[in-house]
Amino acid sequence: MDIGIFLLMQSPSARSSQEIFARGLEQAQAAEALGYRNVWLAEHHFSTYGYLSRPLQVATHIAAKTTKLRVGTAVVVVPLHHPLVIAEEIATLDILCGGRLDIGLGRGYQRYEFERFGLQLDSGGQRWDESIDILLKAFEGKPFSYDGKLFKIPETSIFPQPLQKPHPPIWVTAQSPYSLEAAARRGFNVLTGGFGVSFGRLAEFGQVLKKTIAEAKHARQPTVGVQKAVYVTKDKADARDAAEHARWNMRVTLSLRNNYECVENGKAVPVPGKAEPALEELIEEYLVIGTPDTCIRQIKRIHDAVGISYFNCNFCFGDLDQARVLRSMELFAKEVMPAL
Repeated sequence: MDIGIFLLMQSPSARSSQEIFARGLEQAQAAEALGYRNVWLAEHHFSTYGYLSRPLQVATHIAAKTTKLRVGTAVVVVPLHHPLVIAEEIATLDILCGGRLDIGLGRGYQRYEFERFGLQLDSGGQRWDESIDILLKAFEGKPFSYDGKLFKIPETSIFPQPLQKPHPPIWVTAQSPYSLEAAARRGFNVLTGGFGVSFGRLAEFGQVLKKTIAEAKHARQPTVGVQKAVYVTKDKADARDAAEHARWNMRVTLSLRNNYECVENGKAVPVPGKAEPALEELIEEYLVIGTPDTCIRQIKRIHDAVGISYFNCNFCFGDLDQARVLRSMELFAKEVMPAL
């Protein structure tokens, strides 16, 4: 099983942008030293839920500060950008990082972000479908044109072309059976999970993926990965405190996803859900938090339910101190990773 880390670069206490970016780079460099395969960078806008508005730009910086670590986006929110610009930026980074790029793409889920770009979230589906078609054509390395309902592109050639052929590995984040099925049918790698998705829900996703992949009969089987908040500690009180930090992320994620968000002067407010889990249920059914043995058990539980060959660790959530994040990453690498 390959293992990576995920950077959202959030800050409930609205830390300085300089500090948040320095922390992210330090975590990425620590991940490389500890033997993690990837660092994935989110895209979010206009609130302290995520300072990482330009993931490909930040990935370029991290790639220049590392030598082996693969860099990736989880995700570029495709409907917020013109697909030709996305294609050019992906190819540029793939060359600059020496082919260490994985590209994660997503439809986006925050009405709050779309509206501030003058876009409607409901229009994202059609923009997504046409944009994916254009990206794949752009990576073929020959002139092409496109005549869609939203995009009309006369004959065009893309320079530069990516180093990896035919293009960097494409991952799609999906949080619903429909999105999972659509991604798997195209043969894209799939990353699911995240805050607010229970282990039981993941098991349902696993059944959808297994059925779709078997029916699609691709020459290359898509890689399936799950992302979860992870915190490794041998202290029970420390684990419970970390779970409360994870609750901040879950509350903000779900409020933005379900359109009851609250953002005050740019600060994302953790609005409690109507039926959110109690702390013990949160730890047992949503998170990978606890002793090394507990974390191994939870990840193997996910593996058996979903059939994953990739696991993505969100070590930095809520307002955890940097020292705690780095200590958790090190303990995971030493005592959890070997068992996986």
